[in-house]
Amino acid sequence: MVRLPTSGDRMTDFLALIYPWTKALHVISVISWMAGLFYLPRLFVYHSEAVERGGDTDRLFQKMERNLLRLIMNPAMVLTWTFGLALVFTPGIVDWSELWPWTKAAGVLGLTWFHHWLGYRRKDFLRGENTRSGRTYRIMNEVPTVLLVVIVISVIVRF
Repeated sequence: MVRLPTSGDRMTDFLALIYPWTKALHVISVISWMAGLFYLPRLFVYHSEAVERGGDTDRLFQKMERNLLRLIMNPAMVLTWTFGLALVFTPGIVDWSELWPWTKAAGVLGLTWFHHWLGYRRKDFLRGENTRSGRTYRIMNEVPTVLLVVIVISVIVRF
């Protein structure tokens, strides 16, 4: 008797078939997202330290920050999550009995939190209500670096 594949089997077969493409697109989207996560807090440093509220330079910084967040970072985050979840559901890629997928997941959740924190800080600048110093943004700029190290070591070393 011939067994016809179920819809679940077809999906996992499809995910296995496109695995190299999924992985490549995941890496591209992660790089794009990380570029924004590194650059936006740096813009906030200069915006908070050297720009007077309400002037032309303030409006220019707000436009750059908005475009970076909306046109690059938000789509890159969504694509990172989309391709990452596709990898999670690809058979044989993730073994949840190991520690590394959990530390990677924690790192990705941390990056997602940081992304949203930056979005709220952008709105503070938009309303003219930023109370954070350039020093605060310099310190926060280290958050994605630490999380990137956790994620890369988790995935590559697979401890």
